Amino acid sequence: MNQSEYAARHSVSRKTVTKWKERGWLVFDGDSINVEESDKLLKRYRRDGAPAVTPSVTQERKGNKRKTVTQAAAEVTLGAGESADEAAERILTGNVQLLDFDEARCFKENYLGLKAQLEYDRDSGQVVDVAEVAKAVGNEYAKVRTRLLSIPAEQAPRLHRCKTPAELQDMLQEVITEALEELTRDGAGNQT
Repeated sequence: MNQSEYAARHSVSRKTVTKWKERGWLVFDGDSINVEESDKLLKRYRRDGAPAVTPSVTQERKGNKRKTVTQAAAEVTLGAGESADEAAERILTGNVQLLDFDEARCFKENYLGLKAQLEYDRDSGQVVDVAEVAKAVGNEYAKVRTRLLSIPAEQAPRLHRCKTPAELQDMLQEVITEALEELTRDGAGNQT
């Protein structure tokens, strides 16, 4: 089947099929699309799964029957040749592709291995909690802010004696440099 026919099959544009192709959602046999395998990938990767190509068989309502209250109950219909057990399994699994036992075990072991690696990295100090870093940085900024805001009150009498703007600038430069060096010494003393 070519891309145009596949687009018509799913009631989408040819451009959409081209996007699916770019994303790797289509399987090709030469120049033609392998419909069965491509439909499996679409069901797996698309948010709503692969749209139904043929409408499900439903019986027409007769008379004035009450409508169901929940939307989910309205969607439960048996397809042609589908048993109640098959319908229940279809509803319970939704669009999720279930893994077989070996794949699920492999997935679980990979997850547990990555979790153990993260814990090891955290314990060895290679990884740190973002909240702790943000708290430490916030504390350091608070120290800098407090120290810089204390300069005018501490240095006002000394700055008042300056006679020229150049003299005032030199004194401010000296005071700010001293404050920053003091903060740097405090920070270096905290790291062990």
